[in-house]
Amino acid sequence: MLHATPLISTITIGLFLAFAFGVAAQRIHLSPLIGYLVAGIVIGPFTPGFVGDQNLASQLAEVGVVLLMFGVGLHFSLEDLLSVRAIAIPGALAQVAISIPFAMVLTWSLGWGWEAGLIFGLCLSVASTVVVLRILQERRLLDTERGRISVGWLIVQDITMVLVLVLLPPIAVMMKGNVETLDPAKIATTVGFTLAKIGAFTLLMFVVGKKVVPATLHYVAHTGSRELFRLAVLAIALGAAYVAAELFGVSLALGAFFAGMLLSESRLSQQAAQESLPLRDAFAVLFFVSVGMLFNPTILAEQPLALVGTVLIIVFGKSIAAYLIVRAFGHKTTTSLVVTACLAQIGEFSFILATLGVRLEILPADGRDLVLAGSIISILMNPLLFMAIDKWYFRHERHRTELPDEQEEEEVRTREPIVPTALEGHVALVGHGRVGAFITNVLPGEGLPVYVIEDDPDAVDALREQGVEAVQGNAADPEVIAGANLEKACCLLVAIPDAFEGGQVVQQAREINPGLLIIARAHSEAETEHLLAHGADQVVMGEHEIAKAMLDRVTHLPPPSASPPDGETAAEARETAAPQTS
Repeated sequence: MLHATPLISTITIGLFLAFAFGVAAQRIHLSPLIGYLVAGIVIGPFTPGFVGDQNLASQLAEVGVVLLMFGVGLHFSLEDLLSVRAIAIPGALAQVAISIPFAMVLTWSLGWGWEAGLIFGLCLSVASTVVVLRILQERRLLDTERGRISVGWLIVQDITMVLVLVLLPPIAVMMKGNVETLDPAKIATTVGFTLAKIGAFTLLMFVVGKKVVPATLHYVAHTGSRELFRLAVLAIALGAAYVAAELFGVSLALGAFFAGMLLSESRLSQQAAQESLPLRDAFAVLFFVSVGMLFNPTILAEQPLALVGTVLIIVFGKSIAAYLIVRAFGHKTTTSLVVTACLAQIGEFSFILATLGVRLEILPADGRDLVLAGSIISILMNPLLFMAIDKWYFRHERHRTELPDEQEEEEVRTREPIVPTALEGHVALVGHGRVGAFITNVLPGEGLPVYVIEDDPDAVDALREQGVEAVQGNAADPEVIAGANLEKACCLLVAIPDAFEGGQVVQQAREINPGLLIIARAHSEAETEHLLAHGADQVVMGEHEIAKAMLDRVTHLPPPSASPPDGETAAEARETAAPQTS
């Protein structure tokens, strides 16, 4: 080849296969995440055909974790984290403590040493942040108490793993049996130094970063350049992560999380989240592809019993601690099951710790393979666990003799529901940006009630304060669009600028109410055709309307040869002939 392109080929083929297998998984009603993992297996070194660059894939995946944690920080304030510390800290530590004995029993049966069992147990104790966040986002649980408990639990586990990763190299000497060469003072110094670095980074972020990060984004926003704003968001997320890792020894993910959490206090946080969303999604897909590339399918045949034991520890063993802790804090059964199911898998930190254990000759290579296989299988099983919980919940509801009060009802939900609006003869509006805001300013004065669907929670809160009924969510979600009561609506206005998403909204709305008047927004002829093909009655293209307004103004100008009245300039005459319109 004229040029070596391992980066381009890994990204291109990885994303293409992830798309293909993701669509296939979606078609059979499974999570696309399963398709992403299968794509990684296909381009991994243990299957025939093209082999992607594992090192590059792992680095790209790390970027995805950084951007994802930055996005979580944007929606998770320090107050939220502190509000669940009473349950998250003991829960996370108890889950680690119960995983290790289970793992040591398994490794003892395999003939490994106690030190390998300890590392193996730590690997099986920490859940995947990426997986949990996807689950919470899909079920609209991220901003609920269950979501805060799960994320807080993950943060505690991540901090614990950071300490383990930093302390493991010096302690490895003792684990390998060379106790006489171990210097207790050195271990104490290492622990103290690590804690000091984490404390220094936290202090820096909350003293300096609390002012610098929001101020930087506000300054860039006032330049009016969307490109610079998007660049600033990425620079802050990646920059904080890099500083955390290089200068303080804190994980990249936690550094990005702190940056996002500080920015969450800014009114620009939601815009920052939207700007980072496309890259976040793409790199999150690459993370799962990279995990699939590490999987050696031969482990299924060589050590089936060990693999079954590993999966049982991940999915059921360590979940016992999570369930009991959540129940002990007074939460309902279904809430406990939801938190437990979220944490019933392992991910990125497990891979890092297993790799380090092999490199330090503490954990055998078979241990890393079992961790990877157990991770993939547990992630594949995770949607099935939620399906089982959903079925249990609905069966439980059918046998209820009394409806629970409002507090109990919120506790038992496995997915945040959307109650359909009681409005009739209303205008359903999708999107409350510049176009949507103009519409909601006019329609109530015309006596038409409005129901708004908008992603931005701040905009939704503002609308509710104004007395406008609004719901936060993506209108392409069938549950969200169903809440608009389109059967009784007089019109649907799709004011979002994304024609692809708008087409999905229009198609679902047309299926709900075939006779509904649907007016959508577009920015090109292709988008117009797309929306019309999906069922829109009329598509308004902004550029066309601007052109029409300009032409209307031009056609009302006086002839060039006409002389203005005495004392009046030509400009004044034109102003009189064509008053300003908007």
